[in-house]
Amino acid sequence: MKSLKVTNLGEIRNELNKYKKGKKFDIWQFNQVARLAWLGKLTLQPLDSEDAECKAYLAYVAYPDELAAHFLEPDEDLMGHMHIVDGDQAAALAKVIEQGVRERAALYQELRQRDFYFGHFFAQDTPDGSPPGEE
Repeated sequence: MKSLKVTNLGEIRNELNKYKKGKKFDIWQFNQVARLAWLGKLTLQPLDSEDAECKAYLAYVAYPDELAAHFLEPDEDLMGHMHIVDGDQAAALAKVIEQGVRERAALYQELRQRDFYFGHFFAQDTPDGSPPGEE
């Protein structure tokens, strides 16, 4: 944890301004966080919603499920922590979250409508030679 001397007011203002602007993830970190955001493992909140000058966001990166972690190999330093992110990257991450929700919802809708039983137990080749149920 970083500590500041209270005697130097200018130093405190400089530190506060750094927090108001937020910090950018590097490209590698951003991609890691964006993948987790797509999975719904990122929470964003304005750092100070009452200050119009403050563009930074608090970002909490949650741990992914075991299967996702196996394939994504996320950075342990990013997960389970709060980060102060600048407004541009936070806006981009919010779009990734929205895209992930839409794509996962479409996947679940497709899964809900899929008929496994007839595809496995009444397998008759279709006119084009493909198994039934795979259109």
